[in-house]
Amino acid sequence: MSLETIRGTSVSMTTTLMANFDSLDKEFDIAPADLPKPIKKPKPIIVSNKEEDREKDYNYARSQLYNIVEKMQESIDGAMEVAANSEHPRAFEVVMNGAKNAAEVVEKLTDLHSKMEAMEKEKPQKQVSQVQNNMFVGSTAELMKMLKENQ
Repeated sequence: MSLETIRGTSVSMTTTLMANFDSLDKEFDIAPADLPKPIKKPKPIIVSNKEEDREKDYNYARSQLYNIVEKMQESIDGAMEVAANSEHPRAFEVVMNGAKNAAEVVEKLTDLHSKMEAMEKEKPQKQVSQVQNNMFVGSTAELMKMLKENQ
């Protein structure tokens, strides 16, 4: 028996079986069942270390803030040249606003340091649990005996 014959047989068997169920579907007035859809493989779960992620994020944020400050400094230098050449009050106002924005970014950089230090100080602490409701399981005679011993 060749592979083509086997394939043809399996296809014809499938269509024959489906034909048998088609008559049942018509009889009970239901829609024919669809073939099951292929199951998608779940995405692998990436386990990460929070400490490593925190360090990476800190370094990335720090480098981005440094880049922003450098670019702002270049922009302020260019705006200062324009203001000096034109001696227009609006040009000086733009320079001052740029300097103010650069100072805010530097402040964010120092905030980043303080936040990182606060996160490093944070450590999981043990949960202290307190029992508020006690329940005695036993007879009344045992309870009386225990109470007398405690007095």
